[in-house]
Amino acid sequence: MGLKGVVVECFVGFWDYETAKIMVVKNRPLGIIYRSVQFLIVTYFTWYVFIIQKAYQEIETGPESSIYTKMNGVALSGDTVQDMVEYVRPSEGGDVISAILRKEVTHNQRQGVCAEHFSVPGANCTEDSDCTPQEIGTEGNGKRTGLCVPYYNQTFKTCQIKSWCPIEEFAAVREPALKEAINFTVFIKNTVHFPKFRVLRGNTKGKKNLHSCTYNAVTNIYCPVFTLGYIAKQAEENFTELCETGGVIGVFINWKCNLDLDPSECYPQYAFRRLDLRKDLISSGYNYRFGKYYSRNGSEYRSLVKAFGMRIDVIVHGEAGKFSVIPTIINMVAAMTSVGICSFLCDWILLTFIDKNEIYSDMKFDGITSDPSQDLATENTTVSQDSTHTDLSDNVQL
Repeated sequence: MGLKGVVVECFVGFWDYETAKIMVVKNRPLGIIYRSVQFLIVTYFTWYVFIIQKAYQEIETGPESSIYTKMNGVALSGDTVQDMVEYVRPSEGGDVISAILRKEVTHNQRQGVCAEHFSVPGANCTEDSDCTPQEIGTEGNGKRTGLCVPYYNQTFKTCQIKSWCPIEEFAAVREPALKEAINFTVFIKNTVHFPKFRVLRGNTKGKKNLHSCTYNAVTNIYCPVFTLGYIAKQAEENFTELCETGGVIGVFINWKCNLDLDPSECYPQYAFRRLDLRKDLISSGYNYRFGKYYSRNGSEYRSLVKAFGMRIDVIVHGEAGKFSVIPTIINMVAAMTSVGICSFLCDWILLTFIDKNEIYSDMKFDGITSDPSQDLATENTTVSQDSTHTDLSDNVQL
């Protein structure tokens, strides 16, 4: 057959109509496979797709969210009273807030010249020629003057720099940790909006006195007031260690709302986890620096504070679902279509592994034409219980 004949045959065959032929195969193992696969598919769609995944709902993720935080508590550091103005950053609150748990303070710094720290690369010297004037090192504390001077009261020398003196590495004073901060409280107010469903929810409810309550996952879910000790414990962190090195804790607020149920079922769930890499000794923990400036005898001074703190990042996730006709129809059609896999699978098993003599193949596929000269009758038929079935076993009744 030439190429033209193949093309013509394909074209003519394209316009043929195919319809399923019902054929009863009394093969017990094949029947068990067929019903078992049917059962698995129906169970999957009923239990997982519709009940667990709620495929009959229209889903909205990524709600609009607003977060406000506020920290309260008072502690003593020596004879000094520490309130929220002293230890909270930033003071206006937001989705990130931190509490200073320990300080290293360099007092009475002012602009001047002093010796560079010996740990800075190229800072150690024996004479002035070892120090390049006007050089600013990326790891240094200031601009070099070109002089080689004694390192404060030591016998060795380092290059002199113009900077805030004395430098931090030499003069910093370590203050004791603020361990009383374990009882400081953090109020986290969160409001979420699902614009598709026009639903607004908040994590506070009614006129409850938020100044006297603390969060409880069972009895007080609408009191978003947490102690720092509770947050550290839920994140499986040691608060004493956090006071030494600092750390970043994530507070995750998850809204999973089924809007087909009562509105009281749409409430926040909280999870806590440390976010920084505490196993990395170089970059572990959380600290930052800031200065307190003042004037003395007409000169500007500052106290440089290196603060180690517990930083809290509030992260909001949300998902809301509500019944909708369109996803329901789509998933029901998908379920019914998937049941057809059973017939396809069993046909393949039947024709590949069971039909050794091609008996089933001959009876399953018939070609019918409207030409009356052709024989349209099926040769082997048998009648059983008022129904006509194709005999698939060479004149052996089914």
